Amino acid sequence: MTAIRSSRRALLTAALAGIGTGLSGSPVSAQTETVPPDMSARIQALIPDLEAEIARGMKAFNMPGLAIGIVHQDQLAYAKGFGVGDRATNAPVTTRTVFQIGSTTKAFLAATLAMMVDRGHFRWDDRVADLYPDFVLHDPWVTREFRVFDLIAQRSGLPPYVNDALAGFGFDQTALIRSLRFVEPVSSFRSTFGYINIAHMVAGRIVAKAAGAADWNAVLQSELLTPLGMKDSSFTADAIIAAPDHATGHVWSPQTIAPVPFTQLFPYDYDGAGDINSTIEDMAQWLRLQIFNGTLKERSYVSPAGMAATRTPKVGMTETLSYALGWVVQNTPNGTVIWHNGGTSSFGAFVGFLPDHGVGAVVLTNTNNVGLPDALGAWVMDRLLSNPPKDHIGTKLKNAQEEAAQAAQHFARPADPQAPPPFAPLAGHFENPAAGRASVEVDGERLLMTLEATGARFSIDPWNGDVFTAKLLPEGRLKDLVLSSGPLPTAFAQYQMSTDGKPDRLKLSMPDGQAYLFERVAASG
Repeated sequence: MTAIRSSRRALLTAALAGIGTGLSGSPVSAQTETVPPDMSARIQALIPDLEAEIARGMKAFNMPGLAIGIVHQDQLAYAKGFGVGDRATNAPVTTRTVFQIGSTTKAFLAATLAMMVDRGHFRWDDRVADLYPDFVLHDPWVTREFRVFDLIAQRSGLPPYVNDALAGFGFDQTALIRSLRFVEPVSSFRSTFGYINIAHMVAGRIVAKAAGAADWNAVLQSELLTPLGMKDSSFTADAIIAAPDHATGHVWSPQTIAPVPFTQLFPYDYDGAGDINSTIEDMAQWLRLQIFNGTLKERSYVSPAGMAATRTPKVGMTETLSYALGWVVQNTPNGTVIWHNGGTSSFGAFVGFLPDHGVGAVVLTNTNNVGLPDALGAWVMDRLLSNPPKDHIGTKLKNAQEEAAQAAQHFARPADPQAPPPFAPLAGHFENPAAGRASVEVDGERLLMTLEATGARFSIDPWNGDVFTAKLLPEGRLKDLVLSSGPLPTAFAQYQMSTDGKPDRLKLSMPDGQAYLFERVAASG
């Protein structure tokens, strides 16, 4: 979950928008392997430099707290917490402090899919529509041809982060899945990397049905968290709040960071797309399972064939990066790295391992992922592989600052804005196929737009002439989610005239390029 975008625009991003992590990225060549045979000695030797790098990164990003672990074979070779979980209490971060892990959850979803394939409940190439008939896309052919592995392969042809904004408006999983049928593709099916989240909800429902479970989280608990001994891991807002040692999340900006409250809506209602809370010690167990290729302590969780399926590239991202199933596969000068990162509104994570060397690392932070977890993860992977050194922290910080400036500039009002049109003709009732009905009313010097399905309200404020900004209001069950999204508007709003010159269409244009067109309708009965 990046160049992370605001949480409104990239709910539960995998932080892949500005990929890669910065791992030294020349294609693998025939050069001699330079990794020493004693990986344990290499890990211990890099610790002083690693801790100096962590200190530099935390200062650069104004990071409150961070935890890191390095696993070699069956040993947690290095684990340590830095900083505080909450600056208000100054409680120190430990290796058992609970963080949100964001989209690194997707690899857990991939593992549960592999389990169900191993057990014969379905095949990777089964049609999704046969297993979940409510899965419908805009293109009937793509709907028919969409297979189980396509659900988490990030090559759907749909716009990146498709309709994640609707989750921020309060729509539930069923509505989000249904909304996909109204979205036109932006690229050919299976041709282009495009990161989305909603299809993972469908995958989770298919897994739960196959396992005879209430939901995907029940499968996660019984098949992975409990048997792996991940006793401090969970998947709800209530659970992380109740944990005696948990970090408080923060929203980063170049000027400051601000603590934000937990909310069940995000990331927890995303299930397998990014809902896990965990710790360094628990995630070490997950890395051990990866290092030992699906078997741990003589128990087989996932077959070697199943593990291979999750790590087999499905779509290219760059010359050296491919996306598999819940994992990124990266070629570097001295070896392959398998990794994923995660970002929620207020936490960041990196999980990666070297499949040829039995070693991996996890980094957890308590601000939204604007690059530090990725930078430190890349630094560790590079050092363990003896790749050429790079200033990952400097690069990520520069990217984060530039993107923050661009986001602010995007909504900066012109110095001499034109007056808005009269408000009265703009009021009325409108409808969008995915978002449903909305009402717009005049409220003093602004308009108020309300989505009937969720109760979400937007302040529609003059910006320049017939262009307005739309800002989701922090009210009701959406309050904490909106507060975690930062101060910028949610979207631009612009009326479009009909052939008779009436403002009969209202278009909400999101910063990521997606748009929702509402057409005027008669008032409901």
